[in-house]
Amino acid sequence: MRTDIEGIAADWLALRDSGAWTPADAAALDAWLEADTMHRVALLRLQAAWDESGRLQALGAGWKQPGPPPRAHWTLPAQAPDVAVLDADPPYAPPDLRDLEFAPRRYARANGSHAARAFAALSIAACAVFASWGWQSYHRVESTSYHTALGGLQTISLADGSKTTLASNSQLDVHLSRRERHIDLERGEAIFDVAKDPQRPFVVDAGSRQVVAVGTHFSVRRDAHELRVVVTEGTVRLQSPAGGTHPQPTTLLPAGSVALVREDGVLVRSIPIADAEQLLDWREGLLVFRNATLADAAAEFNRYNARKIVVADAEAGALRVGGSFRWENTEGFARLLERGFPVRAEYAVDRIVLASP
Repeated sequence: MRTDIEGIAADWLALRDSGAWTPADAAALDAWLEADTMHRVALLRLQAAWDESGRLQALGAGWKQPGPPPRAHWTLPAQAPDVAVLDADPPYAPPDLRDLEFAPRRYARANGSHAARAFAALSIAACAVFASWGWQSYHRVESTSYHTALGGLQTISLADGSKTTLASNSQLDVHLSRRERHIDLERGEAIFDVAKDPQRPFVVDAGSRQVVAVGTHFSVRRDAHELRVVVTEGTVRLQSPAGGTHPQPTTLLPAGSVALVREDGVLVRSIPIADAEQLLDWREGLLVFRNATLADAAAEFNRYNARKIVVADAEAGALRVGGSFRWENTEGFARLLERGFPVRAEYAVDRIVLASP
């Protein structure tokens, strides 16, 4: 969708600069810009001279000499010229046992019934030890905590084969056992790519609600007063935790669902899967808005940046914006607004204030 809009915007600019621009073309362009804020943003973006560039750096494997390394350079490090070789152990010398004498032993003659009882006792003890080991192994829990700082992202491979990507300023605790996979999302947002295992449900606990999956792809975002679940593959179950004080009905969320959980209930929207995946574009460093208020867009930028966007008045906060933006480019976002929207900006080191003119 973004590519189509930007392509149309590029066509409009090319036509406008071709010298064959007519009043009818201008009217058609105005109508196209009024149809969607994303159109306006795309045109402004193409007009603006963005002074951004990226550089890619190739990662070397550590061999800095010209040509390939010699044979067995990696497999036999002890033979490398700059690595010392440890001395081998001294040759083994057997002890002198010529003067060794064994003391006489006394053997007790046990009858058959005693031997049978001893064997039975040993068998019972062995079974008890094995049963205890199996019980402990079944219930053993491996726990690990992960967190990201403001502006950080982290992708983690879990021991069960699942993967999770943590958004900025997020924390989760992972508890894996042979009976269940339990994740406590303490704050922030995470995307889960769950390995299929019908015998071990994958449970994400986010306060008042749990998201349960067997093998699927979804995200959970926990804010102060709201929980958001986005499903892009498979089906998950949204339920209240066992023993909760205010149990709520269980909701099944198929792919393309966006669920918002608040104190007053659950709101579920069904959208195209491609649109649901765009809500997770933050893992690629992008924030995507579709007819969002400027206040909401500013709050989203602030989740990733120490330099905050402050919306000074309600009129500016109610403006509708759309498009995709790099989440670290707050100043570029503000300057784009100044070019095409009734907004003025004041730039400081720790914040950018947006206000109506």
